[in-house]
Amino acid sequence: MIHYDQILTRLREQSLFRELRNIDEIQGPVVKMGDHTVVNFASNDYLGLSQHPSVKAAAKTAIDRFGVGSSASRLVSGSQFPHRQFEEDIAAFKGTESALLFSTGYAAAVGTICSLVGRGDVIILDKLAHACLIDGAKLSGAYLRVFPHNNVTKLKHHLEWAQSAYPQGRILIATESVFSMDGDLGDLAAIVELKNQFRALLFVDEAHATGVIGPQGSGLVNALGLKQQVEVQMGTLSKAFGVSGGFICGSRTLIQLLVNRARSFIYSTALPSACAAAGSAALQILCSGEGDALRSQLWNNVFLLAKSLVTVAWKSPQPTSAIFPVIIGDEAKALRLAESLLAHGFLVPAIRYPTVARGAARIRIAMSSSHAPEQIAALSGAIVASRS
Repeated sequence: MIHYDQILTRLREQSLFRELRNIDEIQGPVVKMGDHTVVNFASNDYLGLSQHPSVKAAAKTAIDRFGVGSSASRLVSGSQFPHRQFEEDIAAFKGTESALLFSTGYAAAVGTICSLVGRGDVIILDKLAHACLIDGAKLSGAYLRVFPHNNVTKLKHHLEWAQSAYPQGRILIATESVFSMDGDLGDLAAIVELKNQFRALLFVDEAHATGVIGPQGSGLVNALGLKQQVEVQMGTLSKAFGVSGGFICGSRTLIQLLVNRARSFIYSTALPSACAAAGSAALQILCSGEGDALRSQLWNNVFLLAKSLVTVAWKSPQPTSAIFPVIIGDEAKALRLAESLLAHGFLVPAIRYPTVARGAARIRIAMSSSHAPEQIAALSGAIVASRS
C-alpha cells in the first residue's frame, strides 16, 4: 500500500510541498484571487497578448467555425485550416522550410527528441535544460551526457567521447536560447561551431526567446544569424504568443519524420483550432509596428526592474531576458518571501527543487509589457525591504 500521507509529510518538512492557487479573474497584469487583487509577476505572457482583442477574436471565430475541441489526432480526423495556416506562418517567421504544431511545448520536445535519437545514439544536454528536454532524452533510450551550464569545453569533451564510443550513432545536442529559471542566454554561436565540427544535430528550445528577442521577436537563433545552422527550433504558444500549444520548426523532411514517428503527435488529440487561430493572430501582431512597440515597452520595464534591484537582488545591470531570478538558497526562506510578497499584493512564485537544484531556491519574476512603472517600483521596493 502506498502511504501518500507520508510522502506529503516529507515534502512539507522539506518545504517542497506545492498547492494550486485559484485565479478568479484576469485583467491585464492584475488577477483576482478570491477577495484580493494582486499584480501578476508570475506569468510568461511577456507582451500581454493573451488579453489582446485581436487574439481573442480569432479564437472566438475559430470556435464558431470548428468547435471547441479537435476531437482526435490530426492523422485520424484531418488537419483543420487554422493548424495549416499557423504552421505555414511560423515556418516563414522562423526562416525554416516547415513546422508542426503539438498540443504543448512539452509534447513537442519529448516527441521530437524520441524521433531523432534512440538506442545506439547519444544526446548531450546543458545541465540547466528544461524538464521537457531531460524527459525526452531519458525516454529516447539514447546514451545521455550532461555538460555544465554553457561550458563549451566540457561539451567538446563529451562530443569527442561520443564520436569515439558510438562511431555509428547519431549525436544530438539539446539546449535553450533563454533559460527559463535563470533568464540567461545559451552560448549558441560556440555550440553551433562545435556541432558543425562533430557533425552533430542541434535542438534549440526558443520558448522564452520567441516574440521577445531578435528581428520582430523571431528568436535568438535568428538574432545571431544561425537559422541555417540549427536543425531543430522548438517554441511554444504559451509565452509571448499568449495562447497555448507547442511547435517544431525545421526542414521539410524533419517535419515529415515527426508526423510519422512522434508519438506525442500521433497519439494525442490535436491542439484546438481556436489556439492555432489565436496563435496566427498573435504572430501577425509580433511582426507589426504594434509588436515592435510592445517589445520596446517590455524592455523598458525589464531595465527599470534591473536598475531597481541591482543593489540587493540582481547581479547585473544588463539583463538579457524578461526573467529575473532572485536567488534565496533555502527553500523555506524562498517560500516565506513569496508569501510576504503575496501579502503585499504581488504574485511571484517560489521556485524550488526539483525545478532548480537543492539549495538554489528563488523567487522568479517574469516581466511583461503590460506592467506599469508604479507596479514595478512597488514590487522592487517590497523586495528591497525584505532583503535589507
